[in-house]
Amino acid sequence: MDNSKKMAGVAGLASMLWLGLTAAMAANQRRLIFNPTIKREVDHPRSAGHRTRQVVIRSADGTRLAGWLMTPQVPGPHPGIIYFGGRSEEVSWVARDAGKLFPNMTVLVMNYRGYGSSHGDPDEQHMVDDGRLLYDWLAARAHVDSARIGVVGRSLGSGVAVQVAMQRPAHSVVLITPYDSILAIAKRKFRAMPIEYILRHRFESIKYAPSLMAPTLVLRAAFDDVVPHSHTDLLVEKLGKLVGDEVVAGSDHMNIPYLEATQDRVARFLSDQFSKILAAA
Repeated sequence: MDNSKKMAGVAGLASMLWLGLTAAMAANQRRLIFNPTIKREVDHPRSAGHRTRQVVIRSADGTRLAGWLMTPQVPGPHPGIIYFGGRSEEVSWVARDAGKLFPNMTVLVMNYRGYGSSHGDPDEQHMVDDGRLLYDWLAARAHVDSARIGVVGRSLGSGVAVQVAMQRPAHSVVLITPYDSILAIAKRKFRAMPIEYILRHRFESIKYAPSLMAPTLVLRAAFDDVVPHSHTDLLVEKLGKLVGDEVVAGSDHMNIPYLEATQDRVARFLSDQFSKILAAA
């Protein structure tokens, strides 16, 4: 066999391998983006500063969503908070820490489809649709001030939070380790793959950021090997009303929401923003 035939054979094999990898990635992209965690992070979640109860809410297509509602122990109405977690995050810990994170606020924290006790499969469009439903559900509670509802998203959930806040009249937004888009991060990680043609769950926050006019706080991890700061920089440049862009000392992508410094900043920012609307009334 001459060299030209050998080269053609090698090229053909390489092409087949590339096509096989591309097909495998397209078929398994849900596993690459979502990592549903079933086991509760906290066995008996209860906020020291709230009345805590488990809630089940049915999505528009009837899927069971499960989580917790935390209500301040003093009479309301109070500001409301909806929290959207990360790729591998079961959110019972938020119920435990709500007293520090969200003092004097009514908090709704629900596991995504396929996470915790929620049914179904995770999917970007479902997450956003469910997020809007949860916003409307919380806004309709008698003890919630519907003019003061904040949206908080961590990592993957920052992409949900941005879209929900853009489509609903969110008063304030907190984004923890946010990114410009999952598409951009995937293209950086899989440079040889035609990611833009196969990725369905794109979470393109950068497309929506200019229209997001709610006061927004961005918190970054000091060391982040999941969302490089360059991807956060691109988002920050586009946000419609950036109030703060801060790095939490001693934090990484995994521990940032649990740190006292993070929880203090979230609580202070939201309390300050919610108090402004009362002062203006």
